[in-house]
Amino acid sequence: MSAIPSQSPPHAGPTVTVVIPMRNEAGCIAACLASILANELPADTTMEVLVLDGESTDDSPAIVSRVAERDGRIRLLPNPERLQAAAFNLGLAAARGQYLVRMDAHSVCATDYIAECLRLLESTGAGNVGGVQRAEGTSWLTGAIAAAVSSRFAAGDARYRNATTATVTDTVYLGAWRTATLRELGGMRTDWAVNEDYELNVRLRATGGTVYLSPTIRSTYRVRSSVPMLARQYARYGFWKVRTLLEHPASLRWRQLVAPAFVLSVLLTPWLIAWLGALGGAHLVLYLLANLTASTIVARRDGMALLPLLPVVFAVIHLAWGLGFWGGVIYWPLRQGRST
Repeated sequence: MSAIPSQSPPHAGPTVTVVIPMRNEAGCIAACLASILANELPADTTMEVLVLDGESTDDSPAIVSRVAERDGRIRLLPNPERLQAAAFNLGLAAARGQYLVRMDAHSVCATDYIAECLRLLESTGAGNVGGVQRAEGTSWLTGAIAAAVSSRFAAGDARYRNATTATVTDTVYLGAWRTATLRELGGMRTDWAVNEDYELNVRLRATGGTVYLSPTIRSTYRVRSSVPMLARQYARYGFWKVRTLLEHPASLRWRQLVAPAFVLSVLLTPWLIAWLGALGGAHLVLYLLANLTASTIVARRDGMALLPLLPVVFAVIHLAWGLGFWGGVIYWPLRQGRST
């Protein structure tokens, strides 16, 4: 993959560039920008904020423009391809900072977020540092979704969902890099619509770089606001994970096979019952018991009012991810076969 050229030397201009892909984020982008601008930067550190708009059809660009009029550190740039990977690469090409910090338009970061990213990049020597995704909901439903996605029953060993101690890991939420590192890697793969950040981290680790996660890099993330949106999100995760595994089979983690195995067992249930009788449905009973147990544990932690919704949310996550994965198992090899 060819390196992405810079428009100016990496040492010129601001110290750090914050890149925010955006499309139709009128409800979130103002709070995101406010949290970034409120960051307390180390001495002699300057910042620019690049918002890459993927042809939004709501008021997102106007909101960003109004904030930019008050603070010249913000620039609004077009992203005609609309994809997050394309936005990231456009931001990387335009970046003037020595460091690049990615932010999600759905996120709000702590006032020491950028300083902590820069500190850990230097103190650990890691190629990418990031924090834990602190999911946040604003209603009964989104509160249940936020609680569920942060649980090991949904996230498995994905440490960026719930880690309490710093560690070297496979991926992090968002991320911060030396800009030169990203340019040497060629940025993100624009033929990845989902899982593009994980794929980038696979390539980084293949070069000997490390990915370092620390809970001291603090931000919150606003989850999807409906069950259909959640299902679509996780189906896309599963679908594109197959693409990443075909390209990088050594990146496989056990958590990525649990939901597909469950979905396969559900699809085979009629055959299992015909073969084994009532025993052929035992796996469904075991899943129900595990789901109810996990839901009770999470509800005790985050509020018993969430208990009626949590079993449904967990089931949606597992089924959507697993179905998306099997869809990818069918689709991606066929596509590769047609392209050869």
